[in-house]
Parts: sequence; C-alpha cells; structure tokens
Amino acid sequence: MDIIDLIIIISYVLLTIGVGVWISKKASKGLDEYFLGGKSIKWYYLGLSNGSGMFDISGTAWMVGILFLYGVKSFMFMWLWPIWNQIFVMMFLAVWIRRSKVMTGSEWILTRFGNDKAGRASHIIVAIFAIVSAIGFIAYFFEGIGKFMTVILPWDLTLHLSNIVLLNSEQSYALIIIFLTTVYTVKGGMFSVVATEVLQYGIMVIAGLLVAGYTLIHYTDIQINSVISEEWRNILFGWELDSHWSSKYQAFNNLIDSEGYKMFGALVGMSLFKGFFASIAGPTPSYDLQRILSTKSVKEAAYMSGFTNLILFIPRYLLIGGIVVIALITLAPQMSISPSLSENDLEILLPTVINFHVPVGIKGLLLAGLLAAFMSTFSAFVNAGPAYIVNDIYKKYFKPKATNEHYIRISHIASFIVVGLGVFMGFFADSINSLTLWITSALYGGYVAANFLKWVWWRFNGWGYFWGMLTGLVVASLQFVLAQNKGNFMEGTLLYNLSELQAIYLFPVIFGFSIVGCLLGTLLTPATDMDVLKSFYGNVRPWGWWNPVYCALKSEDESFAKNNDFRSDMVNCAIGIVWQSSMIVLPIFLLIRDYPKTIVSLLVFIVTSIILKYTWLDKVRRLSD
Repeated sequence: MDIIDLIIIISYVLLTIGVGVWISKKASKGLDEYFLGGKSIKWYYLGLSNGSGMFDISGTAWMVGILFLYGVKSFMFMWLWPIWNQIFVMMFLAVWIRRSKVMTGSEWILTRFGNDKAGRASHIIVAIFAIVSAIGFIAYFFEGIGKFMTVILPWDLTLHLSNIVLLNSEQSYALIIIFLTTVYTVKGGMFSVVATEVLQYGIMVIAGLLVAGYTLIHYTDIQINSVISEEWRNILFGWELDSHWSSKYQAFNNLIDSEGYKMFGALVGMSLFKGFFASIAGPTPSYDLQRILSTKSVKEAAYMSGFTNLILFIPRYLLIGGIVVIALITLAPQMSISPSLSENDLEILLPTVINFHVPVGIKGLLLAGLLAAFMSTFSAFVNAGPAYIVNDIYKKYFKPKATNEHYIRISHIASFIVVGLGVFMGFFADSINSLTLWITSALYGGYVAANFLKWVWWRFNGWGYFWGMLTGLVVASLQFVLAQNKGNFMEGTLLYNLSELQAIYLFPVIFGFSIVGCLLGTLLTPATDMDVLKSFYGNVRPWGWWNPVYCALKSEDESFAKNNDFRSDMVNCAIGIVWQSSMIVLPIFLLIRDYPKTIVSLLVFIVTSIILKYTWLDKVRRLSD
C-alpha cells in the first residue's frame, strides 16, 4: 500500500473516532438522549445517517459479486431484503410508527397489545428478536470486514499458540476494526452514531464519484463490450435464465447454474411474495426503526424516510458499478479459466479490484469510504441492539428505578455483550452469502407474519404475536444450524436436503409455521382489551380489518374517520418501487456505456419523482402531529 493511501485511511479512522468521542457528552443525560438523541436531531441528518447505515461493506461486496455474475437484472436480488420496504416506510409506515412517541420497537408493541400478560409476552419476544437480529448482522459484518481487510492490507495477523492457530488473519483484522468502532459507538450513543455517519456518508459519496469517474475515463466502450453480452445488460428475464456469458466465459455460466437461481422467475416470484408481506410488516426492530423514532415529529419521520431513499442508491451503485466494470475488464479473463471458480471468488472481487487496479490516492479514499460503510452500519446496530436489552428487559423487569448514569453504564456493558455474541456467531459462518440469505430469508421469515397481522387485524392479540414470532425464530435458527453443519448429514436424508435448500425457498415454510403460531395463539386466547385497541387505532390510524374498533370510536366521536388510503398507498408504493429501481439501474447503465438505457432510466426517475411530488410529498406537507 502506498504511503498516501495509508495516511488517508489513518486520518479517516482518527477523525471518525475523534468526532464520535467529542460529541459523546450529549449522550450522558439519559436513555432518551443516548438511544434517540433526545429526538432533537434534524430529519435530514437522520436521513443521511440512515442511508449511511445501509451502505455496508458486506452488502457492497455481495452486490459487486452478483452484479458481476448476473448482470443488470441482478438488482432484483436486492428484493430478497427487500430493499423496497423502505418505500413502504416512506409512504405510510414512518407516520404510523412515529405517532407512538416511544423509544424502541418492543416498547411500541405495548401500545398495540397492552401491558397485561399477553402484551408483556409480545414485548419480550420482539426484544429477543431485535437482539438476535443485531447479533446476526454483527456476524455478517464480521465475516465481510475480515475478508476485505485481509486482501487489502499486506500484514499477516495470524495469531498462533504453539502449532495451533487461535485467530487467522481475517478474524484478527475484523476484531481490530470492530473494537475501534464499538468504542466510539458505546461512548456516544445516537449522537455519535449520527455525527460519524453523516461524515462517513460524505466520504462514501466522494469514493463512489471517484471510482465511477476513473472508470469512465480509463476504460473504453470497446473494452466493456468485449466482455459482457446483450443478455448481461438486459433487465428483462423469463422463467429460466438464459446464458449470460459468451462461450469464452463459460465458467461463469456454469457458476450461475450451480448457484441455485437458474429458475430466476421462481426467485423473483418468491421475492415478490415475501417482499409484500415483509414490507407491510414494517422495519425490523433495529437502526432503521430507531431513526424513525428519533425524529422530532410525524411529518419529519416521513421526510427522513423519503430522503433516505433519495440519497442512497445512486452513490452506492456508482461505486458498485465502477468496481464491477474494472473487474470485468481486468479480472474476468483470468477468472474464466480457473478450474475451481466459486462464490468465494465473487466475494473478494471488491477488495481485489481496490488492491490491484485502482490508482494511488483514489485507492486510499475508496478504502476510507468502504471502511466508513462498515463502521456506519456496524455502529447503527451496536446502538440499536442494546436499547432493547436495557430499556425493554433490564429497566422494565429488573431495575425500573435507577439513575441515568447507571442505565448508560449498563448500556455500555450490553453493547459489548451483543458485539461479542455477534463475533462468536461470525466464527461459524460459511460465507457472506450464507449469512445474507439466512438474515433476509429465514430470520425475516419468522418476523413477517406476526408483524403484518399487527397492523391489519384488530383481533390479532399479544399471545398470537408471541407464538408467531417464537415459532418463526425457532425454525429460522434451526435452518441456520442445519446450513452450517450440512457436511455432517448423510446425503439423501431429510436433514441433508433441508441443509442444501437455499434459504429463500424455505421462506414460505417458515412463514407458514409462523402464521399457524399466530392464528392458534390468537384464536385460543381472549382478544386484546378494547380500550387498548381504541387508543392504538385512534392514534395510529392504520388501514385493514378494524371495523369493531372503528365502530366503538365512531359511537364516541361522530367526527372520527377511518383510514381509506389503502389503494392510494399501494399505488404510491408501486410507483416508488419503480422510482427506486430507476436509481439503481441508472448508474449501472451509465458505467457500462449503454446510453439509450441510461436516458430511459433517467426519464423514468424524473417522471416518477414528479408523480410522487403530487401523490406523496404534498400529502406529507399537510400532516400534523
């Protein structure tokens, strides 16, 4: 590594930690300041922070790999998360969530199910889910940052004891970066997280612009077109994928065949099925929810969510598209003759390109930007996870009366425990891809059913929520254990077949188990108290099957009106998904020099932006708290 690049990276790390520690004094006043920034942070800073938190290094490495292999239509893999849950949040969920005026997602659950035994059961299970989710994401980050830093940095940090390897180089690098990030996050809470993420977002945008500019200047249309095929640049697809690569690059076609997504129509169909329910279910109880709850008002919650969508995708895909173009021209010919091409080769494309094919100076800024991407997302989860341990478990059930200093000290301890468990889980993960699929498919499969029903069905109660979530969590955890131990099962047995099945195709199974738990838990127990339901429905105003509650409120107040915005919200969501997709494919088409499709993408972005101005933004401006 050149000395200039090293100076840039060291300066960035020192600046980030310095800013985080300097601003941490604001977090010492209490839990509300520590976890939500006292609800005093401006919405556009929270939007920048939220966008920065979604710009993670593990996800970026994964997206580089799938764009390289599958071409432009690979953006539909992002529906596995699904990324357009952000559109649903923007259109109506941010408003519903922010009206609660609480600190965490599990505390919010009490406003829906009450504070009786059933309500407390639902409160505990969503807190457990939030903690498990945070641990899973930390394992995901651990796996990604270790692979990235090992390829980039020249030093071997393998730790030996006699002839036993205690830590390999990947794990040592990951632990160092995680420790540094945890220090400033734990020290300053939400204030430090937001301040450093705004700084980190600026660095990531500069990095994306630089790598895209370098690609446009240094590589020609002829070089790009000599590698990619017409199918690679085609956004349309059939039930089964056609050959993406020419016969010269047959190894890549073979890898696509072995990945399990050859039936691309089935993958997209499954993603749409999952995506609709997952998006209406709302954000998982993590950093995204914390940002919504941190806004000053309902209106600012909607602004923040819309701003997050607007700022995230174009800068991120300028970086991803630029890296992929460099990889296609410089690495594809050599990779295509490899006798053992695997998904691991795709996961190290990002650090390999940066290490060997990016000029001095840009390399340092790019590394700082990607390190920023890791630190921002990691710090967001380190801030969000412990909020549930301290506010929703420790404070509520063990020590309800203590000083702010005591709770913040417990928050510090909880943060280190969550990080430690995430790192421990990361040691047993096969790959970034395996963790990505487990989080997006299996773990979320256990979340979706209960959190979808909580919005739309008045009869759904706390016990239904508890058993639905618990069933989903158990099945999702079993899937992870099976996947990590598939080598121990005899070929042809049920356990072997389950361990081999891609997580996305298990989503309906997990969703089905969870639905059964929801329905049995609900129908075999009494309904939630009507006063709780009236308070929740009167405040949040969701659409759905709420007629008994609506009639009760209407009898008390003739002016009370139900929410009839389901159709307009769904139309806005459909437009928003097209709007979001245009922001993803626009930089990709630009960087592969497909100018006609670039212009079409730009026009789609402009037209959908204008439509949303009238159908969404004007509506938000009329909101009141």
